[in-house]
Amino acid sequence: MFQILPFKSSPAGGGFARRAALAALAALTLALPATVTTSAASAAPASAAAPVPLAAAEPVQWAALGDSYTAGVFVGDPRPALGSPDRDGCDRTTGSYPNLVAAGLAAEPPAGRPVELTDVSCGAAVIGDIATVRQTPISPVEPPEGGWPSVAPQVDRAELNADTDVVTIGVGGNSLPFGKIFVSCLVAGFGQPDDATPCKDAYETGESILDPESISDKYDRVVREYAAMLRDVHQKAPDAKIVTVGYPTIVPADATTCDRQDTTELAADIKGLGRISATHGDIAWLNEVSTRFNDIIRAVTELSGDTYVDIAASSVGHDLCRPRGTKWVEGVCGEAGSYWPDEVSVGIFTLTCSDGNRATVVHPNAAGYRNTAVQVEAAVREALT
Repeated sequence: MFQILPFKSSPAGGGFARRAALAALAALTLALPATVTTSAASAAPASAAAPVPLAAAEPVQWAALGDSYTAGVFVGDPRPALGSPDRDGCDRTTGSYPNLVAAGLAAEPPAGRPVELTDVSCGAAVIGDIATVRQTPISPVEPPEGGWPSVAPQVDRAELNADTDVVTIGVGGNSLPFGKIFVSCLVAGFGQPDDATPCKDAYETGESILDPESISDKYDRVVREYAAMLRDVHQKAPDAKIVTVGYPTIVPADATTCDRQDTTELAADIKGLGRISATHGDIAWLNEVSTRFNDIIRAVTELSGDTYVDIAASSVGHDLCRPRGTKWVEGVCGEAGSYWPDEVSVGIFTLTCSDGNRATVVHPNAAGYRNTAVQVEAAVREALT
């Protein structure tokens, strides 16, 4: 159940030197329909109009799409509740940022209009699951015999249409996939000195044993997938404002702050193998990867004429190598609801956690979701002005 995740300036050499190529590619891919705005020329002057009661105002239709970093996974109470026949394996929770933003908008409705949220985010979602592919959820919580049935693409589950006002999208990490990169770095770091970069070296040459696609090929593929996804969302909801949500600062730029033996950071206990961890050199590289990844989401979003929400900048200093109470992202193991397991399978490996920790596998905690909610609520309000 490694449903990840996360990335500003580009790594040296790879940089964002492909920017012109990216812009050309995205421009060709994004044949987006123009947003048509009509003016009510015959409307009465604003000063003469009677105020519309909130109950009678047309509700804002907001759809939240995304992966586990949107859904909430282990923060708050499961939604639907445990035991409910409506559970779908997507791990949405009351602690997710869509739920927090909805509460804020209800307390102070934008432009006096109530907001109706349709949240169909789903843990482990990849970019294709947003608009074109049926997803098979992988939640470890109360899975039915035979596994979870597949669910429709999120644009269909949310019933996006011409009446949709706002769509927020937080997705992409599982398409890199960042989770597999993390595990590859944990394995590659076994027995290596702190300053070694075995994972970086393998990914830059396309020679990672667990994941042979090079990092540059991953970046190029994600550009194409993300651009196509935004085009599809615009076609489904032609009049909606689209807001994409980046990923937080997950690992620090200064990797020497990380304890390679701490499973609440980037060390892991693997059944049959023991404790493994990424090197400091590779942790610093992972920061570069996450930064570059966020750059890609921002660039493609802005080329489409949409709004990007930067979560990384506000979360610097709150990465998973910080102490509890300061970190906004839990490590391989960490604090989670009692319903969440302390052992999960990640590919061919089984990660185990102890001392009351749960298998949080690098996801935001409650403080992280609160920070994201602040940024997203501001963007949604701006989109509705």
